[in-house]
Amino acid sequence: MAIRLSRPRTLALCALPVLALFGTAAFAPLPFTVAQPGTTADVLGEDKGKPVITIKGTPSRTTDGKLLMTTILATSPTADIGIGDVVDSWFRTDRAVMPRDSVYPSGGSEKEIERHNLQDMKKSQNVAVDAALNYLDRKPGSVDVTLNLADVGGPSAGLFFSLGIIDKLAGDGSGGDLTGGRTVAGTGTIQADGTVGAVGGVSLKTQAARRDGATVFLVPKAECKQAKAERPEGLQLIPVTTLQSAVSSLRALDQEGSVPSC
Repeated sequence: MAIRLSRPRTLALCALPVLALFGTAAFAPLPFTVAQPGTTADVLGEDKGKPVITIKGTPSRTTDGKLLMTTILATSPTADIGIGDVVDSWFRTDRAVMPRDSVYPSGGSEKEIERHNLQDMKKSQNVAVDAALNYLDRKPGSVDVTLNLADVGGPSAGLFFSLGIIDKLAGDGSGGDLTGGRTVAGTGTIQADGTVGAVGGVSLKTQAARRDGATVFLVPKAECKQAKAERPEGLQLIPVTTLQSAVSSLRALDQEGSVPSC
């Protein structure tokens, strides 16, 4: 015989599995990473007493302004993230919950993951040199570029390494600085042909940029919406898709020309 339940009792019975799920989740580690704004580094300056960009084999410029590459600071790949951490982060603008595998490669020990990220950074640096020299139509054999930035992993500084090399070699092309003397920050991977790729944690990186004095932020165009979501006051967002578009926008900004916006 079928038994009909009143609506309140039906809802109560349906809620039991959900409550059980939340009860279990409250004590079980979740596959997430909690991230916050990290450090920035001026690729036109020094890191631990050494120039970030060293150029030999051709004259280089003395630059003004800053080009800040940005980072996020994430919990370690082995950290236990619980439901409380997730809920707390949802209500804060200076925290973000991200899938662990979007920040760290899956598998391997913490040391192996760190080594993998440093290898990604090294590969990114080599590609950034190629992209900058291709843009300037310079042959790699006649210019020796060394990049030095310790304790930073991953490929997201590629665009800014390329911009730093261009600024040191050619400036804005008219005798001035590519930055126009400003503090310009941003993020983005780079390919040898100059294509700029998306990265993670953009809304946190904009906060780090503004905190450290940036007034302009170059963001991969595909991530404009994310960057706008938590845009700090006083920070201009400029979308870029290629190294060429990034350079053109910085030139236009200095000449008070038309500059794209997110």
